[in-house]
Amino acid sequence: MILEKIIPEINFSMPVFGMGTWMLGGKLEPSPDRCERSDTDSIVRAIDAGLTHIDTAEIYAGGYAEEAIAKAISGYDRSTLFLVSKVSSAHLRYNDLIESAKQSLARLKTDYLDLYLIHEPNPNIPMEETMNAMAYLKDNGYILNIGVSNFSTERVKAAQKLIDAPIVANQVHYNLKFREPEILGLLEYCQATNMMLIAWRPIQKGLLSTGGIPILDEMCEKYAKSPAQIAINWLISQPNVVTLSTMRTLEHLEENLGALGWEMEAEDIEKLRSLFPEQQTISDVPLISSVE
Repeated sequence: MILEKIIPEINFSMPVFGMGTWMLGGKLEPSPDRCERSDTDSIVRAIDAGLTHIDTAEIYAGGYAEEAIAKAISGYDRSTLFLVSKVSSAHLRYNDLIESAKQSLARLKTDYLDLYLIHEPNPNIPMEETMNAMAYLKDNGYILNIGVSNFSTERVKAAQKLIDAPIVANQVHYNLKFREPEILGLLEYCQATNMMLIAWRPIQKGLLSTGGIPILDEMCEKYAKSPAQIAINWLISQPNVVTLSTMRTLEHLEENLGALGWEMEAEDIEKLRSLFPEQQTISDVPLISSVE
Protein backbone atom coordinates (compact mmCIF):
# COMPACT_ATOMS: atom_id res chain seq x y z
CA MET A 1 0.00 0.00 0.00
CA ILE A 2 1.29 3.45 -0.94
CA LEU A 3 1.40 5.86 1.99
CA GLU A 4 -0.81 8.91 2.08
CA LYS A 5 -0.12 12.44 3.21
CA ILE A 6 -2.81 13.87 5.44
CA ILE A 7 -3.70 17.50 6.11
CA PRO A 8 -6.07 17.15 9.07
CA GLU A 9 -6.88 20.87 9.21
CA ILE A 10 -8.85 20.56 5.96
CA ASN A 11 -9.73 16.86 6.26
CA PHE A 12 -7.78 16.03 3.09
CA SER A 13 -5.41 13.23 2.23
CA MET A 14 -3.92 11.80 -0.94
CA PRO A 15 -1.30 9.21 -1.90
CA VAL A 16 2.28 10.48 -1.88
CA PHE A 17 2.92 9.14 -5.37
CA GLY A 18 0.72 8.76 -8.40
CA MET A 19 0.63 7.75 -12.04
CA GLY A 20 0.54 10.55 -14.60
CA THR A 21 -1.07 9.96 -17.99
CA TRP A 22 0.35 12.80 -20.08
CA MET A 23 1.27 11.34 -23.52
CA LEU A 24 -0.75 8.19 -22.87
CA GLY A 25 -2.05 7.45 -26.35
CA GLY A 26 -1.03 10.78 -27.79
CA LYS A 27 -0.36 14.41 -26.97
CA LEU A 28 -3.39 16.65 -27.58
CA GLU A 29 -5.06 14.23 -29.98
CA PRO A 30 -5.13 10.41 -30.02
CA SER A 31 -2.07 9.06 -31.82
CA PRO A 32 -2.71 6.75 -34.77
CA ASP A 33 0.02 4.55 -33.31
CA ARG A 34 -1.57 4.22 -29.87
CA CYS A 35 -2.04 0.75 -28.41
CA GLU A 36 -5.10 0.58 -26.18
CA ARG A 37 -4.10 -2.75 -24.64
CA SER A 38 -0.64 -1.49 -23.72
CA ASP A 39 -2.04 1.75 -22.34
CA THR A 40 -4.64 0.09 -20.13
CA ASP A 41 -2.15 -2.57 -19.01
CA SER A 42 0.25 0.12 -17.77
CA ILE A 43 -2.51 1.57 -15.58
CA VAL A 44 -3.55 -1.84 -14.26
CA ARG A 45 0.08 -2.64 -13.35
CA ALA A 46 0.35 0.61 -11.43
CA ILE A 47 -2.88 0.01 -9.51
CA ASP A 48 -1.90 -3.57 -8.71
CA ALA A 49 1.40 -2.23 -7.34
CA GLY A 50 -0.53 0.07 -5.01
CA LEU A 51 -0.51 3.30 -7.01
CA THR A 52 -4.14 4.29 -6.59
CA HIS A 53 -3.58 7.97 -7.44
CA ILE A 54 -4.17 8.39 -11.18
CA ASP A 55 -3.79 11.84 -12.73
CA THR A 56 -5.20 12.90 -16.08
CA ALA A 57 -6.80 15.85 -17.91
CA GLU A 58 -9.47 16.46 -20.49
CA ILE A 59 -6.87 17.58 -23.04
CA TYR A 60 -4.64 14.50 -22.71
CA ALA A 61 -4.84 12.78 -26.11
CA GLY A 62 -8.11 14.58 -26.70
CA GLY A 63 -9.92 12.67 -23.96
CA TYR A 64 -8.47 9.29 -24.88
CA ALA A 65 -6.41 9.12 -21.67
CA GLU A 66 -9.57 9.40 -19.57
CA GLU A 67 -11.24 6.68 -21.64
CA ALA A 68 -8.22 4.40 -21.22
CA ILE A 69 -8.34 4.94 -17.45
CA ALA A 70 -12.03 4.00 -17.44
CA LYS A 71 -11.25 0.66 -19.10
CA ALA A 72 -8.33 0.01 -16.74
CA ILE A 73 -10.22 0.72 -13.52
CA SER A 74 -13.45 -1.08 -14.43
CA GLY A 75 -12.58 -4.10 -12.29
CA TYR A 76 -11.56 -2.17 -9.17
CA ASP A 77 -13.49 -0.82 -6.21
CA ARG A 78 -13.87 2.88 -7.04
CA SER A 79 -13.57 3.86 -3.37
CA THR A 80 -9.99 2.56 -3.31
CA LEU A 81 -8.87 4.89 -6.12
CA PHE A 82 -7.88 8.55 -6.09
CA LEU A 83 -8.81 10.01 -9.48
CA VAL A 84 -7.69 13.46 -10.56
CA SER A 85 -8.57 15.31 -13.74
CA LYS A 86 -8.15 18.87 -14.99
CA VAL A 87 -10.26 21.38 -16.88
CA SER A 88 -8.41 23.28 -19.59
CA SER A 89 -8.01 27.05 -19.54
CA ALA A 90 -10.32 27.36 -22.57
CA HIS A 91 -13.24 26.00 -20.55
CA LEU A 92 -13.24 28.23 -17.47
CA ARG A 93 -16.55 29.98 -18.15
CA TYR A 94 -19.19 28.85 -15.67
CA ASN A 95 -21.26 26.64 -17.97
CA ASP A 96 -18.24 25.43 -19.96
CA LEU A 97 -16.42 24.31 -16.83
CA ILE A 98 -19.39 22.37 -15.48
CA GLU A 99 -19.89 20.69 -18.85
CA SER A 100 -16.18 19.82 -19.06
CA ALA A 101 -16.35 18.15 -15.66
CA LYS A 102 -19.42 16.14 -16.65
CA GLN A 103 -17.74 15.03 -19.88
CA SER A 104 -14.62 13.94 -17.97
CA LEU A 105 -16.81 11.95 -15.58
CA ALA A 106 -18.54 10.32 -18.55
CA ARG A 107 -15.24 9.37 -20.21
CA LEU A 108 -13.89 8.05 -16.90
CA LYS A 109 -17.20 6.24 -16.21
CA THR A 110 -17.27 7.44 -12.63
CA ASP A 111 -19.74 9.48 -10.60
CA TYR A 112 -17.16 11.73 -8.98
CA LEU A 113 -13.57 12.90 -9.00
CA ASP A 114 -11.49 12.88 -5.84
CA LEU A 115 -9.76 16.05 -6.99
CA TYR A 116 -10.50 18.40 -9.89
CA LEU A 117 -7.86 20.91 -10.97
CA ILE A 118 -7.97 24.08 -13.02
CA HIS A 119 -5.17 23.17 -15.45
CA GLU A 120 -4.02 26.76 -15.67
CA PRO A 121 -5.76 30.11 -15.19
CA ASN A 122 -7.20 32.14 -18.04
CA PRO A 123 -6.64 35.88 -17.52
CA ASN A 124 -9.44 36.60 -20.00
CA ILE A 125 -12.10 34.91 -17.86
CA PRO A 126 -13.08 36.36 -14.46
CA MET A 127 -11.72 34.14 -11.72
CA GLU A 128 -14.94 34.55 -9.74
CA GLU A 129 -16.91 32.90 -12.55
CA THR A 130 -14.48 30.00 -12.63
CA MET A 131 -14.42 29.47 -8.88
CA ASN A 132 -18.21 29.65 -8.64
CA ALA A 133 -18.39 26.76 -11.11
CA MET A 134 -15.86 24.77 -9.09
CA ALA A 135 -17.89 25.40 -5.94
CA TYR A 136 -21.04 24.21 -7.73
CA LEU A 137 -19.34 20.95 -8.73
CA LYS A 138 -18.20 20.30 -5.15
CA ASP A 139 -21.52 21.27 -3.59
CA ASN A 140 -23.34 18.87 -5.91
CA GLY A 141 -21.01 15.90 -5.45
CA TYR A 142 -19.37 15.84 -8.86
CA ILE A 143 -15.98 16.49 -7.24
CA LEU A 144 -14.82 15.91 -3.68
CA ASN A 145 -12.01 18.47 -3.63
CA ILE A 146 -11.00 21.63 -5.48
CA GLY A 147 -7.48 22.23 -6.73
CA VAL A 148 -5.46 24.28 -9.18
CA SER A 149 -2.41 23.82 -11.37
CA ASN A 150 0.36 26.18 -12.44
CA PHE A 151 -0.97 28.93 -10.14
CA SER A 152 1.36 31.38 -8.45
CA THR A 153 0.99 32.16 -4.76
CA GLU A 154 -0.79 35.43 -5.54
CA ARG A 155 -3.29 33.75 -7.82
CA VAL A 156 -4.02 30.95 -5.34
CA LYS A 157 -4.68 33.53 -2.65
CA ALA A 158 -7.04 35.43 -4.96
CA ALA A 159 -8.90 32.25 -5.94
CA GLN A 160 -9.29 31.11 -2.34
CA LYS A 161 -10.95 34.38 -1.35
CA LEU A 162 -13.76 33.64 -3.81
CA ILE A 163 -14.97 30.34 -2.32
CA ASP A 164 -15.58 28.88 1.11
CA ALA A 165 -14.26 25.40 0.32
CA PRO A 166 -10.48 25.04 0.65
CA ILE A 167 -8.25 24.83 -2.38
CA VAL A 168 -6.50 21.65 -1.29
CA ALA A 169 -3.72 21.36 -3.88
CA ASN A 170 -1.65 23.17 -6.48
CA GLN A 171 0.06 21.02 -9.12
CA VAL A 172 3.23 22.65 -10.39
CA HIS A 173 6.57 21.94 -12.02
CA TYR A 174 9.02 21.19 -9.20
CA ASN A 175 12.03 18.94 -8.74
CA LEU A 176 15.66 18.93 -7.64
CA LYS A 177 16.67 20.80 -10.79
CA PHE A 178 13.70 23.13 -11.20
CA ARG A 179 13.07 25.36 -8.17
CA GLU A 180 10.58 28.04 -9.22
CA PRO A 181 8.09 27.10 -6.44
CA GLU A 182 10.83 27.68 -3.86
CA ILE A 183 12.12 30.93 -5.32
CA LEU A 184 8.64 32.43 -5.65
CA GLY A 185 7.56 31.33 -2.18
CA LEU A 186 4.89 28.89 -3.33
CA LEU A 187 6.31 25.87 -1.48
CA GLU A 188 6.50 27.83 1.77
CA TYR A 189 2.95 29.13 1.23
CA CYS A 190 1.55 25.63 0.71
CA GLN A 191 3.27 24.33 3.81
CA ALA A 192 2.05 27.28 5.89
CA THR A 193 -1.58 27.20 4.70
CA ASN A 194 -2.44 23.47 4.68
CA MET A 195 -2.24 23.02 0.92
CA MET A 196 -0.69 20.09 -0.94
CA LEU A 197 1.91 20.79 -3.60
CA ILE A 198 1.74 18.13 -6.32
CA ALA A 199 5.06 18.12 -8.15
CA TRP A 200 4.95 17.20 -11.80
CA ARG A 201 8.04 16.23 -13.83
CA PRO A 202 9.89 14.89 -10.75
CA ILE A 203 12.92 13.69 -12.69
CA GLN A 204 13.01 16.59 -15.17
CA LYS A 205 12.39 14.64 -18.38
CA GLY A 206 14.91 11.97 -17.34
CA LEU A 207 17.70 14.41 -16.55
CA LEU A 208 17.69 13.30 -12.90
CA SER A 209 17.64 9.60 -13.71
CA THR A 210 21.32 9.37 -14.62
CA GLY A 211 24.42 9.69 -12.49
CA GLY A 212 27.37 12.02 -12.81
CA ILE A 213 26.17 14.76 -10.43
CA PRO A 214 28.42 14.48 -7.35
CA ILE A 215 25.87 15.43 -4.67
CA LEU A 216 23.27 13.13 -6.23
CA ASP A 217 25.80 10.30 -6.54
CA GLU A 218 26.68 10.78 -2.87
CA MET A 219 23.05 10.29 -1.86
CA CYS A 220 22.67 7.28 -4.13
CA GLU A 221 25.57 5.61 -2.36
CA LYS A 222 24.31 6.54 1.11
CA TYR A 223 20.78 5.23 0.59
CA ALA A 224 21.60 2.50 -1.97
CA LYS A 225 19.10 4.00 -4.40
CA SER A 226 19.12 5.11 -8.03
CA PRO A 227 19.29 8.80 -9.01
CA ALA A 228 15.59 8.80 -9.96
CA GLN A 229 14.64 7.24 -6.63
CA ILE A 230 16.62 9.88 -4.75
CA ALA A 231 15.00 12.67 -6.78
CA ILE A 232 11.47 11.38 -6.12
CA ASN A 233 12.08 10.71 -2.44
CA TRP A 234 13.59 14.19 -2.00
CA LEU A 235 10.21 15.57 -3.05
CA ILE A 236 7.92 13.35 -0.99
CA SER A 237 10.11 13.61 2.13
CA GLN A 238 9.18 17.31 2.31
CA PRO A 239 6.04 18.42 4.19
CA ASN A 240 2.94 18.86 2.02
CA VAL A 241 4.66 17.60 -1.14
CA VAL A 242 3.51 14.65 -3.24
CA THR A 243 4.41 13.79 -6.80
CA LEU A 244 3.48 11.75 -9.86
CA SER A 245 5.22 10.28 -12.86
CA THR A 246 4.45 8.47 -16.07
CA MET A 247 5.41 4.80 -16.04
CA ARG A 248 4.75 2.99 -19.27
CA THR A 249 6.94 -0.06 -18.64
CA LEU A 250 7.26 -2.56 -15.81
CA GLU A 251 10.90 -1.54 -15.33
CA HIS A 252 9.94 2.12 -14.94
CA LEU A 253 7.21 1.21 -12.47
CA GLU A 254 9.54 -0.90 -10.38
CA GLU A 255 12.17 1.82 -10.24
CA ASN A 256 9.57 4.38 -9.15
CA LEU A 257 8.36 2.05 -6.40
CA GLY A 258 11.91 1.97 -5.05
CA ALA A 259 11.54 5.66 -4.19
CA LEU A 260 8.81 4.84 -1.68
CA GLY A 261 8.71 3.33 1.80
CA TRP A 262 11.67 5.22 3.21
CA GLU A 263 12.36 8.81 4.19
CA MET A 264 15.38 10.92 3.50
CA GLU A 265 17.06 12.52 6.51
CA ALA A 266 16.27 16.19 6.98
CA GLU A 267 19.91 17.24 6.69
CA ASP A 268 20.17 15.47 3.33
CA ILE A 269 17.01 17.14 2.05
CA GLU A 270 18.58 20.51 2.81
CA LYS A 271 21.97 19.46 1.49
CA LEU A 272 20.43 18.55 -1.87
CA ARG A 273 18.37 21.74 -1.83
CA SER A 274 21.38 23.98 -1.36
CA LEU A 275 24.16 22.10 -3.18
CA PHE A 276 22.43 20.71 -6.27
CA PRO A 277 24.19 22.39 -9.22
CA GLU A 278 22.77 24.59 -12.00
CA GLN A 279 19.30 24.99 -10.56
CA GLN A 280 16.68 26.33 -12.97
CA THR A 281 13.79 28.71 -12.41
CA ILE A 282 12.44 29.13 -15.96
CA SER A 283 9.90 26.58 -17.19
CA ASP A 284 8.14 25.84 -20.46
CA VAL A 285 4.98 25.99 -18.30
CA PRO A 286 5.58 28.97 -16.00
CA LEU A 287 3.51 29.83 -12.96
CA ILE A 288 0.87 32.35 -13.95
CA SER A 289 1.00 35.18 -11.47
CA SER A 290 -1.05 38.11 -12.81
CA VAL A 291 -4.41 38.58 -11.10
CA GLU A 292 -7.38 40.45 -12.50
